This record gives sequence, structure tokens and C-alpha cells, in this order.
Amino acid sequence: MRNKIIGIVMLVLLVAMVAGCGQNNNANADKKANQGTNEGTAAKEEVNLKVAVLIPPMSEILELVKPLLKQDGINLDIVTLSDNVQPNTALQHKEVDANFFQHVPYMNEFNETNKANLVPVKAIYNAVYGGYSKKYKKIEELPDGATIAIANDPSNIGRSLVMLEKNGLLKLKEGVGIKATQADIVDNPHKFKFQEVDLLMLARVIDDVDMVLMTPAYAKPLGLTPKNDALITEGSESDFVITLVAREDNVNSPAIQKLAERMTGPEVKKFLEDNYGDIALPAF
Repeated sequence: MRNKIIGIVMLVLLVAMVAGCGQNNNANADKKANQGTNEGTAAKEEVNLKVAVLIPPMSEILELVKPLLKQDGINLDIVTLSDNVQPNTALQHKEVDANFFQHVPYMNEFNETNKANLVPVKAIYNAVYGGYSKKYKKIEELPDGATIAIANDPSNIGRSLVMLEKNGLLKLKEGVGIKATQADIVDNPHKFKFQEVDLLMLARVIDDVDMVLMTPAYAKPLGLTPKNDALITEGSESDFVITLVAREDNVNSPAIQKLAERMTGPEVKKFLEDNYGDIALPAF
């Protein structure tokens, strides 16, 4: 009888041990399954990317690539600002991850003035600079003593004066190039006067001056294009290509590089050719 009882007890213990092992195996399996699910969820999590912009076609290009970036797991937040200083200040202070509104000389000027570390990521398109007038149809009609409006930031002052020199309208100090200021004009045979205004105000003063020098982004809303309406242009070769800009600390991040890849893809090239072929020449 005693042996029978001992046998029953041992059988019960054996069953319990087997059941315990089964439970541990199930728990481990559940744990692994949950880990796999969590890892899969993490892999699908989107990366958020903030990019500052001002006006079309820059803003339109970002809207175009936004759904494409979504496919890459990047959620693009387009931040539209109201002046040509905010995008760089926001980028410098890490309020945004990149911006898209400027050329490299303007970026370099900001870096020097503000001890910033902004860097170019990718050149996107060349915006042909031109001189526009509501009063005159040809540059030969522009009278002596005419008032010409130019942007008031150093890089665009230089750009404007160099364009005038290339078109034979004045002469600058030897070798000064795009760093020229009005003080570097050594010969002004037509006695032109220059009115320096904020970049975003150029189109608004066109009725008040004889000629305005500006990019097509500001001329187009007035129905003006370099090909059809500009009295002078700087030509297709330029140091002032509109460029995607980031910071030294994030320029090589996968999200920024994917953004640059999408912005130089066939969709953007076709968009520029179809909608801005006369004012924005792809740089890729």
C-alpha cells in the first residue's frame, strides 16, 4: 500500500514538472512573438522632418515630394515662413531640419554674420535673374539717371551689380565679383541710382522705380518671365542656384539624404520643365 502511495505521489510530481516546462516554453514563445511585433512596429515608425520654405516653386516642390517621402517612412512637415531671414534662423536654432529658399552665397553670408554652420545639401534649380520694368520694353530705353531697385542683402547686391556689369551698364572695381557693393562702382556712365529694398518687397516697388532686378520667383506673380519680359538677364551660368540647405550636424542623416534624392528625382524635373520651364532650370 505504501509503495502504491509513493508511486502516485511521484506520478503527480512528474506531471507537474512536465506542465511547468510547457508553460515556460509557451511564455518564451509569447515573449519572442511580442518582441518581433514590437520590432516590426518600430521599423514602421515614421521619421519626422521639418523643412522651412517661403514661396513657390520651392513650396510646390516640397508638396510634390511629400507623398513620395511618405513611402520612405518620412513624414515631411513643410513650414512656410514670411521673410528671408527666418528660414536660416530656424535652421540654425534646430527649429527645423532643413530649408529650401536660397542660394549658397546667401547661405555663406548668413554663416559669416551669425557664426552658423549651415551647409548645402543639393543644388535644385537655377532661377534666372533678370531686370524688369513696367515703363520700358528694352534696356536701350532706360534713361540716364534711372532708379533701379535691388535686393538689400549683401549677396544679392553683388549679384545685381555683377549682372549690370556683364550687360555693359557699369563697371566695378577689379576682382570684387559678387561681393561688390555700391562703393565698388568705378564707372556709372548712365548715372543710375540704386534703391536697396528687402528681397520680398522687390515686386511691390516695380511701379515706383524704372527697373527692378529680381529672381523669377518674384517676377512670375506679376506675369513676367526672363525669356519674354526681362530687359537684361545674368545668363544660364550662375553661382546662385537655389539649393536645399541643412546643418553640419544633420546633413548626412538618412532622412536629409532621402529628401535630397526625392527633390532631384524625375518627378521634380518633369514638374519644373512642365510648369516653370522658362524661369527655373533643373540643376540635376
